[in-house]
Amino acid sequence: MSELRIAGIVDDSVVDGPGVRLTVFTQGCAHHCEGCHNPETWDPTGGKVVTVKEIVDQYKENPLLAGITFSGGEPFYQTEPLAELADRIHELGGTVWCYTGYTLEILEEFEYPKKLLDKIDALVDGEFVIGERDLSLFFRGSRNQRIWAKDNGKWRIRYDEEGVY
Repeated sequence: MSELRIAGIVDDSVVDGPGVRLTVFTQGCAHHCEGCHNPETWDPTGGKVVTVKEIVDQYKENPLLAGITFSGGEPFYQTEPLAELADRIHELGGTVWCYTGYTLEILEEFEYPKKLLDKIDALVDGEFVIGERDLSLFFRGSRNQRIWAKDNGKWRIRYDEEGVY
């Protein structure tokens, strides 16, 4: 199984997507957003290396989990192991959410992100912008960020600065 570099794992998050989720904080991020909630994830050599199997085993320990969330750092720096992890979670009946500092439009311009984009169920896109910070938003930190969900295999916006769709 593949390895990935992570900053840590929260095994019972209720703020990173619907239901109780296992949240994996990937290591490495060049966005360096002002006011970032996880600046310790910026260094690509920090954190620790774990296997996909280790994370799957941890996921299996909690029968209450609705799914897994990839956060950061920047998950799209580690598309291959995260795509493999997404496959394992889907096999267990869970959903996969992913946070990224990139916009969906930018990710779709390149080939490498598709390995992971094809495997996730919901995407929260856009850098955190301190001037747009809003604590009342569902699953987002700033108003510029959007939540996308797949509808018949196509991305459809669910939440943006205008509200719910």
